[in-house]
Amino acid sequence: MSEKLFAVTIQETRIYRGPNYFSYGPAVHLTVDIGRLEQFPTDTLPGFTDELIRLLPGLHDHQCSRGHDGGFVERLIEGTWAGHVVEHVALELQRTAGHEMTRGKTRSTGATGVYNVIYGYLDETVGSLAGQLAVRLVNDLVVDPATVGQAATGQAAGNQGAEGEPFDFATEHEAFLRTSQRVAFGPSTQAILDEAMSRDIPWQRLNSASLVQLGQGVNQQRIRATMTSITSSLAVDIASDKELTNRLLASAGLPVPGSAMVREVEDAVRAARRIGYPVVVKPLDGNHGRGVAINLRDGDEVRAAFGEAYDQSRRGYVLVEAFITGRDYRVLVVGGNMVAIAERVPAHVIGDGTHTVDELVELTNADPRRGVGHEKVLTRIEVTDGAVALVRAQGFEMDQVPPKGETVKLALTANMSTGGISIDRTFEAHPDNVDIAEEAARVVGLDIAGIDFICPDITQPVRETGGGICEVNAAPGFRMHTHPTIGEPQFVSKPVVDLLFPPGTSSRIPIVAVTGTNGKTTCSRMIARIFKSIGKKVGMTSTDGIVIDGRLIIKSDASGPKSARMVLQNPRVDFAVFEVARGGILREGLGYGRNDVAVVLNVAPDHLGLRGIDTVEQLAKVKQVIVEAVPKNGSAVLNADDELVAAMRKACSGEVVWFSLEPDNRMITDHCRRGGKAVILERGELGDLIVLVHGRRRMPLAYTHLLPATFNGKAMFNVQNAMAAAAAAYCAGAPLHDIRAGLRSFTPSYYQAPGRMNLTEVQGVKVIVDYCHNVPAMAALGDFVDRFFDDVPATVERPQRIGVVATAGDRRDQDMIDLGREAGRHFDTIIVREDERLRGRKPGETAALIELGAREAQAGGGRVRHIETVLDEIDATRAGVAQANPGDLVVLCVDRAREVWDALQAFGHVAQAGAAKDEQN
Repeated sequence: MSEKLFAVTIQETRIYRGPNYFSYGPAVHLTVDIGRLEQFPTDTLPGFTDELIRLLPGLHDHQCSRGHDGGFVERLIEGTWAGHVVEHVALELQRTAGHEMTRGKTRSTGATGVYNVIYGYLDETVGSLAGQLAVRLVNDLVVDPATVGQAATGQAAGNQGAEGEPFDFATEHEAFLRTSQRVAFGPSTQAILDEAMSRDIPWQRLNSASLVQLGQGVNQQRIRATMTSITSSLAVDIASDKELTNRLLASAGLPVPGSAMVREVEDAVRAARRIGYPVVVKPLDGNHGRGVAINLRDGDEVRAAFGEAYDQSRRGYVLVEAFITGRDYRVLVVGGNMVAIAERVPAHVIGDGTHTVDELVELTNADPRRGVGHEKVLTRIEVTDGAVALVRAQGFEMDQVPPKGETVKLALTANMSTGGISIDRTFEAHPDNVDIAEEAARVVGLDIAGIDFICPDITQPVRETGGGICEVNAAPGFRMHTHPTIGEPQFVSKPVVDLLFPPGTSSRIPIVAVTGTNGKTTCSRMIARIFKSIGKKVGMTSTDGIVIDGRLIIKSDASGPKSARMVLQNPRVDFAVFEVARGGILREGLGYGRNDVAVVLNVAPDHLGLRGIDTVEQLAKVKQVIVEAVPKNGSAVLNADDELVAAMRKACSGEVVWFSLEPDNRMITDHCRRGGKAVILERGELGDLIVLVHGRRRMPLAYTHLLPATFNGKAMFNVQNAMAAAAAAYCAGAPLHDIRAGLRSFTPSYYQAPGRMNLTEVQGVKVIVDYCHNVPAMAALGDFVDRFFDDVPATVERPQRIGVVATAGDRRDQDMIDLGREAGRHFDTIIVREDERLRGRKPGETAALIELGAREAQAGGGRVRHIETVLDEIDATRAGVAQANPGDLVVLCVDRAREVWDALQAFGHVAQAGAAKDEQN
């Protein structure tokens, strides 16, 4: 094998956290280059398939495209390519970590030997590491066919990976599994999440530990392990103070052992004498059984146990209490009701007459159900000094062989965290004991409580047989109930989720997603305006930032998945409107699972040549992701006048709602005849009327000239945005009168829609500030400019049109030329500027390409007569206004809208001050 000639390399790794261009769910995307292996499918690689299957026998279960177990192995034998192998190995590695996942695909990027490898994941860290290890394993197993006579098992290169480092799969796999266990949720958290997911409750992990948000926005609840949003902090404090808990329970008439709280060792001995031996010594506020010593029969044993209990106490207090004999039971109470009972048996081994105690512990720990801490359903037994002393007290040494059937205890406390086991006793407990446990949870005030009972037999009333409550636990572990060592598992997470989300309550908030090449921000603002007028607390993301209930809380380009998740985390939001841009979808996916309404305005050439999207058809597939994320009870609002958008109807699981500027669209007519919905434009003597059609019903919404955003109906792109917003609002449940009111109150002012068709006047010159950066937007803006002076009488000299034009540097050269050419069709004067961020271009390069297009338009008979370049945006703004006369129109295509607006206001104030001074003189 030659590691340089025969190696798979990862060019890029992306993590999609929601529906995306390649998959309906979260996925890892590896761009891999298989190099010379493009000429060598697996059937030509000596020993590769056999060795791979030996290391990962679970690959036999992979169906691949064959639809039956063993399908992928058949593909290996017949010959498949290394990228495809990486996909299946990554999936299988995740499965060895307990993450069952079967979604995956491998597709060529179009470049020779370079593939997109996409596969699902449950935990993004585990998924990403699985891909890296899969590539290393494939590289390790590949043998150069020329060396087939030198090696027969795939180890011709001295067992080295692609980096030239020695590679031992068993060691690397063990490290991968350890990492997987470390980042995984504990059994209790996972049980609650499994129940939540079964009810279609969305969730987000809020930290690297077990803090999780269930639900969205105002409907959210949070959990941390088994503590919840409704868990009382005061109740947790009470439960943490064992002495106070005992006093409260005793005052309620519940059976508890006598106890005393001390800080000094001799005080502990005196308390033990007063209570009466045997006693228990434990930290006042400890947990997991740490520092607990039981069945202490004299002062010396109390002194010996005191130190460890004191060390485990956070506040330096130790509790001495009467020792209750009997079995150890944990009663789980949720919402005031008992839901499960488990008998806990301390860590122990049972002699077989052959193995020593040490060997028996090793055999017991070999149980795959046992792990470190709480990572698995059982915890490994740890042989501590205390365990050795306990074994010795029972008459054995660790290297001795106990008789067959002899039980040897390795811990006195029955905690699962110290290696104990559990036996389900849920349906055996006496009703009186259940009542006592439920009353104890109510006295302490916990919504989820673990009541520790010690009594001879849980099936008999504890008040008659002796025993009592020795502890009340906040955040009790679930694994002894969900995965008992003996008995039937109890589904204890169900009542927890019932407590957080009672039947009939919602865990989600409505989500409207808006995408398209142009108009996304304006349409999103219109929808948000409609629902804000209804009284909703709207969370909106756009290229301008994140707005919560009308207040801009973050100013940045917030049209990506991270911003969407931030809105869904906000506990005030009860309605979400997301502007969804192409870049965010390609970078991370949607960032949420589904949207109730998807709005697609248009698809036109823009941002092509970036991230593998080279054609407008591919761009349409990217924007189609929000349509694919519509559930069966949701809606997709689609532009019937755009062929690429109209084709997305096939990808929608819910209903399709059309909007169209064309008055006689046959597709819409047929759609509505079948009971469908559409928003259309009817032209009449009084003007253009926006009409909502639902089956045979025709509901007039508003004349376009009455909507401020349309500039008396001249801005047809905003007419289209208003129609899409009205359709989306109707689908989301807004009443018609509120839709009308919202659209009529939405103005394109800088303060309501900064950077989107903001009209102002400077020294009698009309100035429009708009974020126009691509050819389709320039064509729409130019159409508006052509209509702007329709009201000017023909006898009056036509006003001048001045355009300050620019685009982002990451567009293609031809796109920049086309932008200049389109601008040349509509403006008399063009001033070309550049954005502050050049995005990889040299200063003046972008402007030169735009100017080239404008001069081509000039030479071809376009409207433009004067062209100049002023690179700085503020300087270009001043130049545009300075060249205008009163009554002229200046259109500023801006990047930094706030700075440009401020410059315009300052320019106007200076002019006013100068005029006032002249008047005085």
